[in-house]
Amino acid sequence: MFVGLYTLDVVWWTWCSRHLSGELQARIMDQLAEMRVFVRAIERGTFAVAARDLGLTPSAVSKLIRRLETRLGVRLVNRTTRKLALTAEGKTYFHSGRQLIEEIDGLEHEVSASAGHPRGLLRINTTVSFGVQHLAPALMEFQRRYPDVRVSISLTDRPVDLHAQQTDVAVRVGPLSDSSLMSRKVGEVGRVICASPQYLKQFGTPKSRDDLAQHRCIVFTAPGRSRWAFRTANGEIEHVDVSGVFTSDSQECVLQLALQGAGIARLADFMVARPIRDGKLVSLLTDQHHPERTPAYAVFPPGTQKIPRVRVFLDFLGRELIKWRLRSTR
Repeated sequence: MFVGLYTLDVVWWTWCSRHLSGELQARIMDQLAEMRVFVRAIERGTFAVAARDLGLTPSAVSKLIRRLETRLGVRLVNRTTRKLALTAEGKTYFHSGRQLIEEIDGLEHEVSASAGHPRGLLRINTTVSFGVQHLAPALMEFQRRYPDVRVSISLTDRPVDLHAQQTDVAVRVGPLSDSSLMSRKVGEVGRVICASPQYLKQFGTPKSRDDLAQHRCIVFTAPGRSRWAFRTANGEIEHVDVSGVFTSDSQECVLQLALQGAGIARLADFMVARPIRDGKLVSLLTDQHHPERTPAYAVFPPGTQKIPRVRVFLDFLGRELIKWRLRSTR
C-alpha cells in the first residue's frame, strides 16, 4: 500500500476502515494508488518526472503501471525512450481515471474546507499583459485580506496544461477550448485605438479609418489582432488590415512603443486605461472603432473552486474586474 505517498482520500479511507474488511480495504486503496500513479505519469509525460512528484523511483512507477495493465488485462501505454503513447484503452482509462481522482479530491477539499479559512499556496497563470498591468497590482490587496495565502503567479502568452503544471486558476481571454476544465466569467476585455500626445502633435490626428494608411501604426501580431474592427454607416462590422512600421507579438512591447510616440496602437483596454487617464495616451476614432469585447474567464480543474483559497480568489477577481471597469469608464 502507498499510504503517505499522496494526499490520500481521508474521508474515503475512514469510511472503508469502518465498513469494509481489511483485504477489501487494501484492494481499493491499491487500485486508487495505481490509478494516481498512471494518471500522473501521463500528465507529466515520463516515468522519471512522475516519480519525482510522487516520491517514488522510476522503476517503482513502471512496476505499478505494469501491475495495473496486468490486472486490467490490456495494454494502456506504449513506452518509448522519449515519450509515453496511450493506447485507445489507455486514453479511456486516463480521462475517466483523472475525472474520478478530481472528484475524490474535490470531496476531500469540500470536507476539509468546512473550517472556511483560506490558507496555503495559490498557483495562478495568466497572460503577461494581464498579469503585469492588472493582476499583479491587485494581488497586494488580496494578500492583505488573506495573509495566510501565499501566491505564485506564472505569466505566459501560450495556454498551459493546468493539470500538468499544478495550477489552481488561470485567467484567459477569449474562447475556451479545454472542456475538462470548469470556468467562471469574470469580466470582458475590449480594444482601444490610441497614440501619445507627442505622436499626434508631430503627425496629426486621424479623423477616419482611411487616414490610418497615412500614419505610423504599431501592430500586435497575435492571430486575428493585425486586423482592426470598425463600424460602418449601416451598423455592420468591417475588419481592416493595418500595416505597421512596428510589429510585435508582445502587447507590453506595443504599449511601450506607443507611450514613446512611435505610432498608433490598438491595445486591450485594461492596458491603456491608466495611461489615458494620466494623459500619456489619447484614445482615437472612438465613434468608428469597434472594441470587439471578449469574455475573460477564470478556469480551474473541477473541484478546485471548493478549496477556500481558490474560492475567495475567484470572488476577489470578479469584484476587482468590476471595480476596474467602473474606474475605466470615468
